[in-house]
Amino acid sequence: MEIDGIISAIVIGIVIGVLGRLVVPGRQRIGILLTILVGIVAALIGSWIAMGLGVADTRGVDWIEWLIQIGLAALGVASLDRTRARR
Repeated sequence: MEIDGIISAIVIGIVIGVLGRLVVPGRQRIGILLTILVGIVAALIGSWIAMGLGVADTRGVDWIEWLIQIGLAALGVASLDRTRARR
């Protein structure tokens, strides 16, 4: 992976992580770096799932892929928030 791929993964991770965090109701007790990390992982896994479903490369904006990624990020943020709340 080249430097531009790493930078774009970080930027997409930030966007996906923040959108996933906005979907989860209430206050989350995880930091911004963890949110970005969840967003990056959700973006990568969401792209892989969208590719498997055949909806990764469409004309225009890939809305289904974005929805999958945001849903995974919301799931990750909510899961981490629950583990933090138990401590």
